[in-house]
Amino acid sequence: MARTALMLGKHFESNVPFSLGVISSGRLLHTAGITARDADGGVVGEGDMRAQVAQCFANLADILEHAATSFDNVVKFTIFTTDIDRFNHDTRDIRFPHFSGRPAATLVEVSRLVDPRMLVEIEAIVCLD
Repeated sequence: MARTALMLGKHFESNVPFSLGVISSGRLLHTAGITARDADGGVVGEGDMRAQVAQCFANLADILEHAATSFDNVVKFTIFTTDIDRFNHDTRDIRFPHFSGRPAATLVEVSRLVDPRMLVEIEAIVCLD
């Protein structure tokens, strides 16, 4: 797998775990929007941003393991949240360890997700080669 995180030398780049761009080649895995559901489909952590972010990343880890890959090969995260301030303030320590290799990332606040109890949804693009 060829994967190169771009570093442009901008001052803020040293303070964030993501890259402004990632060059990749080979086969790619595109996940669906992953939400905070348990194995039975129930919503985890209603009203709890930390619990939901942790569950989303646990669910992503399951997908990556099934595809015989890891967070090291994620080239792009897209994260949707219903409260960007809470997300930024409350979940940094939970999400940053999953940003290995400095993937590109987008964070968007939305008015709601498919289930009103959900606070966050995460998509990933992953290099498989």
